[in-house]
Amino acid sequence: MISMPDHFTYDELSRDFSWSIAEKELEYKPGDRINIGWYCSDRICLKGHAEKTALHYEGFGGVEKKYTFNDIRLAGNTIGTFLRGLGINDGDRVCLFMDRIPELYLSFLGILKIGAIVQPLFSAFGDESLFVRLENAQTRAVITQKKHLPKVRKIRSQLPHLEYVIIVDGVKASDLEKGEVLFSLEKSEPVENLDIHPTTAESPSVLHYTSGTTGQPKGVKHVHYSLISQYLTTKWVLDLRNEDIYWCTADPGWVTGTSYGIIGPWSLGITQCVLDSGFSAQAWYKFIEKHRVTVWYSAPTAIRSLMKAGDEIVKSFDLSSLRHLASVGEPLNSEAVIWSERVFGKPFLDTFWQTETGSIMITNFPGMKVKPGSMGKTFPGIRGTVLDPVTYAPISEHGRAGLIAFQPGWPAMMRTYWNNPEKYRDKFVNGWYLSGDRASIDNEGYYWFIGRDDDVINTGGHLVSPFEVESALLEHPAVGESAVTSKPDEINMEVVKAFITLKPGFAQSPDLELDIMNFIRKKLSPLAMPQAVEFMEKLPKTRSGKIMRRVLHAKEWGEEIGDISTLEND
Repeated sequence: MISMPDHFTYDELSRDFSWSIAEKELEYKPGDRINIGWYCSDRICLKGHAEKTALHYEGFGGVEKKYTFNDIRLAGNTIGTFLRGLGINDGDRVCLFMDRIPELYLSFLGILKIGAIVQPLFSAFGDESLFVRLENAQTRAVITQKKHLPKVRKIRSQLPHLEYVIIVDGVKASDLEKGEVLFSLEKSEPVENLDIHPTTAESPSVLHYTSGTTGQPKGVKHVHYSLISQYLTTKWVLDLRNEDIYWCTADPGWVTGTSYGIIGPWSLGITQCVLDSGFSAQAWYKFIEKHRVTVWYSAPTAIRSLMKAGDEIVKSFDLSSLRHLASVGEPLNSEAVIWSERVFGKPFLDTFWQTETGSIMITNFPGMKVKPGSMGKTFPGIRGTVLDPVTYAPISEHGRAGLIAFQPGWPAMMRTYWNNPEKYRDKFVNGWYLSGDRASIDNEGYYWFIGRDDDVINTGGHLVSPFEVESALLEHPAVGESAVTSKPDEINMEVVKAFITLKPGFAQSPDLELDIMNFIRKKLSPLAMPQAVEFMEKLPKTRSGKIMRRVLHAKEWGEEIGDISTLEND
């Protein structure tokens, strides 16, 4: 539970790196039992931190709750005991379908402690989205709230494997239907001792579903050994220290919200905050000021929304507690890095990883030179490269674009796609894991994101990076958010089209459209200049904040949109 020593540079850490560093710090030896739920609660208590605050929770209507590490240990035991009493066994899938209430985080620990598999799903999913994932996983139990119960009931008859629906609030016993049970953590007798299931390194732990930005959602299976990666990347990249107050803004329905919103910080014994009351710049800044947040892990979409709110509002709050900022979810535009350095006095450091990788793979390290717009370098112990898209051979030429790939073997790597081994095998070619993204690597080893492999625009034989154009668009004073895709063209096959939301005080007009086009032409090249601009009230995004470019692309090309279950509500 000590931060990365300041005098260790990235190069020094990389030179003698071994995942055994994390194993030793966690007092784990290969072949031992390893259970994430126990490591995130019981172990911290045994280390003498039972009364340290583990969670500050703040919800709608000003509801606040606080839990110590002993509280979350007891809660995990109590929930695990309740589930065992229903007959839930190791390997059974238990879905968490709740808002970001404390029971979501505490149930995560309890499920893992009994050896069952956690299946976290975003609570705003509709019944069809929920059905697809529960059917695929053959989920045995769902833990949910009264407000989400109608969606579960609507699909219940179509899910023969779903035996139990557990409701944690607000339902009378007389209103329960068959298979529904009530559970109140506050009214339950705390369970002091629970026999932790003897999970080992390869025991399944979490089943996360991809957001569906590139097709149908897939169930990504992780194992308890993922803790090794998540612990060390949290410690070194997020630079968490004993005294820190940490805020990860991601929902645990997505992998960031579990890897770095539960497992990473709690395995280090760190106090973290959760805000479940919607987004507004004022509410977020107030939350940071109130709880004296020191380390903040957020997403580019949120950062751009804060930029849109302006610089002046920042001056209304005392944000001096912040010492380290990081970003995840989409590539971080250089403008956002420069903006955060101006208003917060420090840059957001971009990190790159995926549901499938389970932990941070490419990152800007604390103390490392930041190149705004760059993803940074591979985490120590991760061997990455860019591959030629035809031969799948590593590209040695600096600055040449290729497919981002990693050598398999890091602890948090997914073990399979649930019930889809063929799709899993397709992710590996010539001994490399294919991320599905393109980038180039400069002469200092920094990665520069280009786009999803299927997002890159080929106009007249020239490749155009949507991300590069989007980043340039954000530098125009009128542009709030941007998404770039291709549109059909008789001469060039496809050309660039930009979808734009405007900042307050700007109105769409032909003159503004022309000004934006010429802005890109001068900043990048005539080839990168959008041949069309469409102004929108908002861009289509997943609920985790990723812009769904394929939705825009499909509309332009008259294609099937495919799965849009993770699309934000209107």
